[in-house]
Amino acid sequence: MYYTGIDLHKFTSFLTTVDSSGKIIKQENMKNVDHNFIQYFDSIPGDHLTTVESTMTWYWLNDLFTSINIPLVLAHAKYVKAIAYAKVKTDKVDSHTLAQLLRMDYIPAAHKISNDKRTLRDALRARLKNVQRHTSITNSMHLLLAKYNLDSPSQL
Repeated sequence: MYYTGIDLHKFTSFLTTVDSSGKIIKQENMKNVDHNFIQYFDSIPGDHLTTVESTMTWYWLNDLFTSINIPLVLAHAKYVKAIAYAKVKTDKVDSHTLAQLLRMDYIPAAHKISNDKRTLRDALRARLKNVQRHTSITNSMHLLLAKYNLDSPSQL
């Protein structure tokens, strides 16, 4: 069994694969293109288990790995940081740490939302953010009016 930690960014990713004993088998920095990931895993024959921190861009990676039958454990970013504090943080170190935590079964898993619920969740989050912004602006206006002991903007 091979364990791969992925430090995923918007345009690139750094992958580190270790074997069952923790020895590094392969490390690579690559552009986030499907065929790059497929080639990476094809170059290491055998069973794979992968992990990536829960960030804004994990959806497509999960879909890709599902299509090529490679299990992906979604790591809870907050709890991984609590477990694996490092003074030196680089993509290489982060991906290696994720791979080792996965190998030892220490990855704090985050919930992977189903494909059919993703759009609804994202829309609800966007709506919540807009409501929060609206409330913040309204409160700012009320504070400004209160500074001048006014009740409405028409009194300015």
